[in-house]
Amino acid sequence: MKLFSALYDKVLSWSEHPRAKTILALLSFSESVIFPIPPDVMLAPMAMTQPDKAWRLAFLTTVSSAAGGVLGYFLGFWAFETVVLPAVETMGYESKLDTVKSWFATWGFWIVFIAGFSPIPYKLFTVTAGVMQIAFFPFLLASVISRGLRFYLVAWLLKTGGPKMAVKLREYVDRIGWSLVILLIVAYIVVQLV
Repeated sequence: MKLFSALYDKVLSWSEHPRAKTILALLSFSESVIFPIPPDVMLAPMAMTQPDKAWRLAFLTTVSSAAGGVLGYFLGFWAFETVVLPAVETMGYESKLDTVKSWFATWGFWIVFIAGFSPIPYKLFTVTAGVMQIAFFPFLLASVISRGLRFYLVAWLLKTGGPKMAVKLREYVDRIGWSLVILLIVAYIVVQLV
């Protein structure tokens, strides 16, 4: 079944849209606050098909993501009871919020840095940073550095591969996609059994 190649083609078409940079900026901003899809989904194909613009795209993604992180911080800081908590309860994220709070209590600045670079949903950390009222400027510094490292790494990897990589990836994307699905199912089963 060629499900992933169709998705790959769709994402590539989005990356060539006349307003792709605006979409990338909005996706990066909203992902740091509430949206579940990471900006790498747009940044990667754009850097791959437009390698000459990769660094500018990484910069745009970093700045937009950090700006969204600031909004997430202030949502947590000022609107926890009225906006954040009802949303957390609706999505069933109470236990995740408690876990993130304990990480903040233990690691502070470094947890923001790790979350910004990793595939962990960054929005949990931006909002929780505000809830926990950690110092704003260290939060902002950790956000900019970690998000920048992540997005510049993605841009560099895909810029290096360029259009040739796009063709090669298209050839194997279904195998890679289904392998990841199987791996996730196996991991889920193992976690449930343990």
